[in-house]
Amino acid sequence: MRPKHTTLTPQELEIMKLVWQRQSATVRDIYEALLEHRKIAYTTVMTMMKILETKGHLKKRRQDRAFVYRPAHSKNQVIGSMLREFINRVFNGSAEPLLVHLVKSRHIREKDLQKMARMIEEIK
Repeated sequence: MRPKHTTLTPQELEIMKLVWQRQSATVRDIYEALLEHRKIAYTTVMTMMKILETKGHLKKRRQDRAFVYRPAHSKNQVIGSMLREFINRVFNGSAEPLLVHLVKSRHIREKDLQKMARMIEEIK
């Protein structure tokens, strides 16, 4: 049996970002938001939201004739979990190689490095 991953697929993450942004949403709400950027079937969105509910990322309640979905966990909790899983899988649990890579490849701006340095000083 495959180990359970908390990492969301790209499509799941796209849906979760929309639900986090709205705090609660129906399938129709998410379908219409996605439709602004690309062609997608209503049934695909419905299926993906059911999968996210099954995985424990969304909770639903009936309101009138539709289900309203809301996040089961905060955006920070989910992203933190995804990041920990990535660091564990790719860097054997150490964040240092990731940070070194980001700095050397210039994916972190100078002002962000300065902000991080201040945060590190505050922790000491």
